[in-house]
Amino acid sequence: MSAFNAIGEEREIDRDEYTPGIEPQPTWCPGCGDFGVLKALKQALPEVGRSPEETLVCTGIGCSGKLNSYLDSYGFHTIHGRSLPVARAANLANPGLEVIAAGGDGDGYGIGGNHFIHTARENHDMTYIVFNNEIFGLTKGQTSPTSPKGHKSKTQPHGSAKSPIRPLSLSLTAGSSYVARTAAVNPNQAKEILIEAMEHDGFAHVDFLTQCPTWNKDAKQYVPYIDIQDSDDYSHDIHDRGEAADMAQQAEEALYEGEVLTGRFYVDDDRPSYTQEKQEIGEMPEEPLAERYFDDDYEWETERSYDLLDRHA
Repeated sequence: MSAFNAIGEEREIDRDEYTPGIEPQPTWCPGCGDFGVLKALKQALPEVGRSPEETLVCTGIGCSGKLNSYLDSYGFHTIHGRSLPVARAANLANPGLEVIAAGGDGDGYGIGGNHFIHTARENHDMTYIVFNNEIFGLTKGQTSPTSPKGHKSKTQPHGSAKSPIRPLSLSLTAGSSYVARTAAVNPNQAKEILIEAMEHDGFAHVDFLTQCPTWNKDAKQYVPYIDIQDSDDYSHDIHDRGEAADMAQQAEEALYEGEVLTGRFYVDDDRPSYTQEKQEIGEMPEEPLAERYFDDDYEWETERSYDLLDRHA
């Protein structure tokens, strides 16, 4: 029995199934890198055999938050910075779903930064796509956590005095078991990385460089890019955390000098996911919580926390 009849169904999936029947008019600006994320995701999901009924996309606030409006699947539009806790809950309740969380660099590395750290630390089995355009786009061009030092904006008219956050290094330090960076201008690589991220058992973090031609002209289009797996100038063992950390630091420093290094930085296929860890110590049942709602014979526990509390006088 499955909580959703579609889960595990063997059939061919067409990418057009992810396009809404009445397709909304995108409100992303012409030339926005977010279109590249949407396209890569539509191409990747059928490759991993996931139908719209097997997919849940949780988004935050900002331009990236519109992703599930243009993708015909289950969706949950959360509040600012909160896509990860909602995605975690969904994954724990029904691990049969393909759970994808998405947010911008302000949404994910700013207000949602603490959720990012602890979701990586616990290694929840999901894919996290961060639309990184080094700016707050929807609110019209404020400095974000990834804006380079000296960047001038409405909130920093004299230039940012702060160094940008290093998302790849932070992800590695926090404990992500899959860390990669791709760019909207590299659609083939983006598709391949998203496929790998979704097939990975554990927390897969994809820093997705998305150009913002309206509010961040300094970042250009993140070209020319270099795939570190295909370049003779770069070589590291993606299964070695130390080498991955050195490569991530190099990529983060190079980005603000005009060299865009993309590719896989770290992969740990042996680390158990959070669900597996909890089941190992007996704190989670083998049967997903979602299954119980579809089982008429399941005997629900009658005791609730509010039964243990006295009523207020």
